[in-house]
Amino acid sequence: MKYIFMVAGKGSRLQPLTFQSPKSMFKLDKKTTVIKRMVDLIKKHDKEADIVVVTGHMHKSIEAELEGVTFINNPFYEVTNSIASLWFARNHLDAENIVLIDGDIVMSDELVRDIVCMPTDRAMVLLDSSIKNNGDYNVEISDENVLVMSKDLDSYFGEYAGITKLDRTSALRMREEMDLMVEEGYYDQWYENALVQLIFKEDFKLFYKDICDYDWTEVDCVSDLIHAKNIHVKEY
Repeated sequence: MKYIFMVAGKGSRLQPLTFQSPKSMFKLDKKTTVIKRMVDLIKKHDKEADIVVVTGHMHKSIEAELEGVTFINNPFYEVTNSIASLWFARNHLDAENIVLIDGDIVMSDELVRDIVCMPTDRAMVLLDSSIKNNGDYNVEISDENVLVMSKDLDSYFGEYAGITKLDRTSALRMREEMDLMVEEGYYDQWYENALVQLIFKEDFKLFYKDICDYDWTEVDCVSDLIHAKNIHVKEY
């Protein structure tokens, strides 16, 4: 499977902690950073993993941290969002199975093994239905399908967990929509908004997997950093 990490951002919400280091490089222990933990777990559970890392902010430190991966740089990271970063990696969206991963995610070993590294035959996002308030980017559903994902939902089924899984057909369709959005100047959007556009335009079927029974966190604030360290310490 192919895994594409999105680590170009500046981590503005964690400043001043991210003035001199990207949040994906936050140390969970003396040897393990957020990004290295996820890369190592994927390599552990998928021996054939093809890993792409899209960098931007302080890219040289990330490039020095990881081995055995392909690096792509978004030089316009300060004025773009993740859709532009993924656009630079668009040629990698032709594999049979693709996992798109935000670079500030920390997940338990079991979650990576059971869900992240399992192949899929359809487009799906991971969400956590236990988070009903103060979610960052949230998901509303109908039966087994995603209705919408947005920061601006008053009520929702769960918080998006920063991972999207695609089969080849859905990945290529998303790439087409992403190309169109970038051409029209919407390079300040999250790449997930391309999937939302497809849902509204052509009733694209986007499914979901609820990971509420697993331990994970997105690293957006200091309390998230503590949670991330606790996940790591339990396993090492």
